[in-house]
Amino acid sequence: MSGFVIERHPSPNFDNRACTISHIILHYTDMADCDLALARLCDAEAKVSAHYLIRRDGHIFHLVDEAARAWHAGVSCWRGEADMNSASIGIELDHNGHKDGKMDAFLEAQISALIWLLQEVTARHAIAPQNILGHSDIAPGRKIDPGEAFDWAALHKAGFGLWVDNVKTEDVLPLATGSEDKAVVPLQKALAAIGYQITVDGSYGPQTRAVISAFQRHFRPAKIDGIADAETQTLVYALCRLV
Repeated sequence: MSGFVIERHPSPNFDNRACTISHIILHYTDMADCDLALARLCDAEAKVSAHYLIRRDGHIFHLVDEAARAWHAGVSCWRGEADMNSASIGIELDHNGHKDGKMDAFLEAQISALIWLLQEVTARHAIAPQNILGHSDIAPGRKIDPGEAFDWAALHKAGFGLWVDNVKTEDVLPLATGSEDKAVVPLQKALAAIGYQITVDGSYGPQTRAVISAFQRHFRPAKIDGIADAETQTLVYALCRLV
């Protein structure tokens, strides 16, 4: 088992799936320590759970059977699927979240355990690598985890998740809140094609800004401002061509 420990710690918070498993959603716990997170994920009154929780030292807790629907995604959508709890397996990473706008790095032992677990789960359910997403991807404007400190590039190098790099930035004008430039519609269409829930209306309103912020948090974490600058637009279209 490659040295990783999985401890069964059943949560009562689950119900029946309404569709087949096709995705994995990554979260952070946003709590001070793993014991607190474990208690909450197993608290019937909290009505939240995940299939797995990975402690910072790499210890894995198995909370909900994969066949069951855990309650981790909430109000969310990806590629038109609005019941992401049914369509996905949820993995929580023990992490203290954002503090004063900053994040601690995820520890190597934890990421190693995550990669091992992803190998196991994707093999069992034939989950495509690009269907491993962050909570912020499926709930823009509502969730920001696992956050900009999560190394999606490293995860992609290990064979999992969406990523694009080594792309030459195009010379295009930035788009921001209030813009109704003709470039807004194709940008919205590209984001929808990637999988984000977005209305294609030609107006750069709060929803588009939230989706761009979510995109940046995943694909351009160095600067998350909700403005579709040239680099962001270039990355959107590069990724759209890959999916």
